Formats: sequence, C-alpha cells, structure tokens
Amino acid sequence: MNGILMMIIALVVLGGAYLLYGRYLQNKWGIDPNAKTPAYELEDGVDYVPADTNVVFGHQFASIAGAGPINGPIQAAIFGWVPVLLWILIGGVFFGAVQDFAAMYASVKNKGRTIGYIIEEYIGKLGKKLFLLFCWLFCILVIAAFADVVAGTFNGFAVDDAGVVTSTIAANGAVATTSILFILEAVALGFILKYAKLNKWVNTGIAIVMLVAAIAIGLNCPIYLSRSTWHLIVFAYVLIACVTPVWALLQPRDYLNSYLLIFMIVGAVIGVFVSNPSCNLSAFNGFNVNGQYLFPILFVTIACGAVSGFHSLVSSGTASKQIKNEKNMLPVSYGAMLMESMLAVIALIAVASFADGEAAAQGLTTQPQIFAGAIANFLTVIGLPYQLVFTLITLAVSAFALTSLDSVARVARLSFQEFFIDEDTDMEHLSPFKKVVTNAWFATIITLILAFMLAKVGYAEIWPLFGSANQLLSVLALVACAVFLKKTKRQGVMLWVPMFFMMAVTFTALTMTIVKLFTALTTTGLTLGSTMQLIFAVLLLILGVIVAIQGIKKLTEKTDAKQAA
Repeated sequence: MNGILMMIIALVVLGGAYLLYGRYLQNKWGIDPNAKTPAYELEDGVDYVPADTNVVFGHQFASIAGAGPINGPIQAAIFGWVPVLLWILIGGVFFGAVQDFAAMYASVKNKGRTIGYIIEEYIGKLGKKLFLLFCWLFCILVIAAFADVVAGTFNGFAVDDAGVVTSTIAANGAVATTSILFILEAVALGFILKYAKLNKWVNTGIAIVMLVAAIAIGLNCPIYLSRSTWHLIVFAYVLIACVTPVWALLQPRDYLNSYLLIFMIVGAVIGVFVSNPSCNLSAFNGFNVNGQYLFPILFVTIACGAVSGFHSLVSSGTASKQIKNEKNMLPVSYGAMLMESMLAVIALIAVASFADGEAAAQGLTTQPQIFAGAIANFLTVIGLPYQLVFTLITLAVSAFALTSLDSVARVARLSFQEFFIDEDTDMEHLSPFKKVVTNAWFATIITLILAFMLAKVGYAEIWPLFGSANQLLSVLALVACAVFLKKTKRQGVMLWVPMFFMMAVTFTALTMTIVKLFTALTTTGLTLGSTMQLIFAVLLLILGVIVAIQGIKKLTEKTDAKQAA
C-alpha cells in the first residue's frame, strides 16, 4: 500500500457515498426547497442569520474539523493502517455523515432548535434537562482541550526539561500573528458581507486577498509569547466571540478559514500524488497494543474523522440557524463530514510516511507537528520551501482548533441557558435567579472558568475522556434523531446500527476511564485536574445512560398519530 492508492480508495468511497447514500437519505427524509427555513422565519441578526451555502459550509466544516481528524488517526496508528482506514471510511459514510445530516435536518424542521429541544419535544422534559447538562459538561472538556491545542500552536518559546527557554519558534510566532489578523479581518469582512451586498465571487476575492495579506504579514512579523500567556488571551477572545452576533465574527471568520483549510487539503492531496509516500506502518498490529485494546480505544480515538457527537451540536446549534434553503443541508452537513473524513485519511498517510522514530528525530513530537512535517516533506518534491509549507500547515491546524473553540463555547453557553428555560417559560417575567443564569455573559463566564481550570491539565490528559464523552454524545444525538424520525413517520432505521454500536463503544470506554482514574485515586492520589476528570467521567456516564434509556423507550413504544410538518 502506498499513499496514492490509499488516497484513490478514499476519494472513490467518499465521493460515491455523497452521490449515492447522501442523496438516498435526502429522498427518504424529504427535502422541501420551497419551505421557509428558520433562518428567515426567526431572523434576529444574532444567531438566526441566513447565509449562502458556501458561507454556511465554511462555518460547518471549519467548526466540526478542529484538531480531531488530525490527532485521532495519528494516535490510533499504533493499531496499524488497515483498521484506521476502515473505520474512517465506514464510520464517516454510515455513522458520522448520517448523524450530522439527521441532526441538521431535525433542527431545521424544528425551528432551528438544538438537539436538547428536540429531545424535549419527542422524548420529554427530563431527558432534555439531563442532555443539556451532559452537553454543557462535554463542551467544557472540548473548550479545555482545544484551548490548550491553540495555545500550544501559538507558543513562541521552546523549553528544556527544566522549563528554561532555549529558543524561539518562528513557525508558531507567525501562526499567532496571522491568527490575530484573521480575527480582525473577519470583523471587517462581516460588515462587508452584511451591508455591501456584493456578488459572492467579489466576496470570495476579498476573502482570499485578506487571507494572503494576513499570512504574508504573519510570516514577517511573528509574535513570541509563552503558552500560559496565550491561554489567557485565547480564553479572553472566546469570551467575546461567544456573545458576538454570528454575522460580525463567526460567519466571516469561518468563511476566511474555510479557504485556508480547503487550500491545505488540496495542497496535501497534490503532495501525496506528486511524492507518492510509502506506507511505513504495519497493516495490523493486533487487538492489544501496549495495553491499549482496539475495542473500544480505536473508536473513541478516531472521533471527528469518523463520527463525533460534537458535530451534532454544530449542525443543530449554529449551522441550522443559517440555512437559506433545505436543499443546502446535504452539502453543508453530509458533504462537510465526508471532507473531514478525507482530512483524516490524509493524516493517516502523513503519519505512515515516517519510518519508526523518524518523526521524533526531526523534532516532530506532537500530532499537528507530525502532520505539518509530512505535508511539507511531500510538497518539497515540487520545489516549495519546507519551512513555508510547515508554517502554513501549522496555521491551518490552528485555524481548525480555534474555529471549533469559539463554536463549541457558543453551544455551551446556549446549553447552559436552555437548561433553565422550558417551552412554557415566560421570558418577560423571569425570576431574579433565572435572569442571572440565563444571561449570556454569566453563562459564558462560568463555562470558561471551569474550562480554564481543566486546560491547565493539558490536551494529552484530557483527550481520552474527551473522546469517550464525544462519542457518547453521538449516541444521544442518534437516539434523539431516530425518535424524531419515527414520531414524524420518516424512515430512521439507518440510524439504529450506528446508535447501538456506539453505545457499546462509549459505555465500555467511559467505564475503563473511570476505573483507571479511581485506581489512581486509591493508589497514588489524584491532582486537581485528575479529580475533575473523574467527576466529569462519572457524571457523563450516568447522564448518558439515563438519556439513552429514555430515548430507547420512546423509540420502541407504539407509534402515535403525531406527525410534524
């Protein structure tokens, strides 16, 4: 097996899946291109904002990708390239893309409401409350993990084992400058998109010019700050981004980033075809590798590249409120997920291109560095400078994580607020307590304080728990969507196999995590971060089991006469 063959297999499978299975789902569920979408029906200029397909696709893809499709396959490569590739392709087509499409479809058909509200409508109020609590705890984990990733890619100083600064990191400094410029340019682009009413191709041209300018300035004017300083700056940015109207920052920033991310993927694909890297990974290394069991570890490690519960929050929490026409849901949800699976395949090819110990010998120790280093190696074949490509790929990975970061923070804020609001709540006459807890600033600040405490634990420590919780969230989303489809007399059998398989995976993985943390508690003791992880793990497992049971009861009960529009 070589890089080109692996790439061709992925392109054929994913492209065919979109044309065949994606359209099959669209026909089965029923898309009404003449229906008034929530973006128009409830337009408020903050969350409900109609946007062109390419803008919403950019937001969806940039938000769901994050660091997951790069980190997951590289970490899971210990099991061999065959199980990794199979899970990316099978999971992406039949699990992840189906979940994302179903979540967006259910949301659009329910006034752009989140999965939490869908659970309340079709499963019950208790289920909604428990799901929102689960969702909020999960989002805290995501914010903590991705904030640490972003701070790491911005960190301008290399340190030795004693913590003494040994040198500056030019690539990271350039990434930091460019990312800051992206944010400032996004605000300007947001006003252009909203008020100038230019042709979409003119908007695209402006976005690309802004992108190139930011990169050029970043490469020549790097900013050098420590990881801890960037932690503070990143969380301050997220606080502001979380309550800013989507048209002023979220939409245009994702629009800008989507071009960078797509250019990165196209460049990586070209790099694979021109260099045809060999595969230095074994095909299969067994079901138990260094104490790590293929089941369930493979399926929680490769999350975003195959199936990710977080995607359902973006599909139903932000993207569904921007859909102009129901026919746009297929490319925005199903299509974006398949593109993410392609990114995961590229990450697998990247790590497979290194011989054993070769990446570490080149100073590539983290998953983003391994990915960036491999793509840079591929593109040097056509004469591109290694350092330039390495910096640009690092920038793209950082853009993934930063985009996911403020998207999930917004979802966490909405989940916290929704927890205290019922369908019949009188928003004009809230009690003093509810006025405080439903305040956007209060909900954001309390979320970010807890996430900041966890971020200090470090991405590597948080990832196993994040992966398990993320996949359990996909179970709950699949259950909710399956119940919605049944109650509205639409076919939902295609969600059943993914739902029950992921139940087995996530309940096993979370139980293993709890046992590991509890063993550490009774032997060597736990740090503050580990203690928080244990508490989170127990709460997430309990909440997930209860919501899943409630959903399955609704799924197996006799169908009533209720039919939604």
